[in-house]
Parts: sequence; C-alpha cells; structure tokens
Amino acid sequence: MRQWLEGLEARRGLDTLTERSRRLVLGSYVLLLLLMLYRGVAVQSEVALGPLIAFVLPLVLFLPSILGRRPRGHAWLAFVSLLYFTQGVMVATLPGQGLRGLLEALVSLALFTGCMGYARFRSRQLRAG
Repeated sequence: MRQWLEGLEARRGLDTLTERSRRLVLGSYVLLLLLMLYRGVAVQSEVALGPLIAFVLPLVLFLPSILGRRPRGHAWLAFVSLLYFTQGVMVATLPGQGLRGLLEALVSLALFTGCMGYARFRSRQLRAG
C-alpha cells in the first residue's frame, strides 16, 4: 500500500493529490452535515434539540480544523466519520430506511477516504516545503 501511494504521489504530484482530497473532504463533509440536519429535524415528529445536537455537534467541532487545513484535525475527523459509517449501516437495516442509511454510510466512507488522503498528502507537503 505504501509503495502504491508513493507511486501515486510521484505520478500525480502532492499538490494535485492534496487539492483533490481537500475537495472530497469538503463535499462529503457538507453532504454528511446536511444528512445529519435532515435526520435531526425532518425524521423526528417534533423538533427536539437533543438528537439534533448529538448528530451535528461532532461534525461542527471539526470545522476549525477543516478551515485551517490542519492535517491532524483531518486525521481525527476520519476516525469520527467511522462512527457515522457504523450508524449508517445500522440505519440501513431498519425497515423503510435502507436508502437513507446507505447514503449516510457511503458519504461517511467518502469523508473517511478524503480525510485520510488529505492528512497524508498535506503532511508530506508541509515536510517537503
């Protein structure tokens, strides 16, 4: 895996890979945040603040790291995204919730991939420059 990543870095360049992974992070982050807002507001019969905060707050806490382009914050967000992946898989098994759960799992998996890529490529970029 390490050799494959180093070959990819040599072919594409760190700047390109860093920018692509950043776009993946931003897109999947916004999409997952919207999914969690939808889950906290629209799915419940009445708007309860507790579940909304529980779904959205972990993502919002990483906003300074994303905006500050900090590799370590992205690495931690990757681990948190695995919790959303697990939740999405569990929701997908519920009757009538398969599509929403599958979408949540796929978006969180994209966030994980983008965050791990960004953490690796940005760290190597900072060390090189």
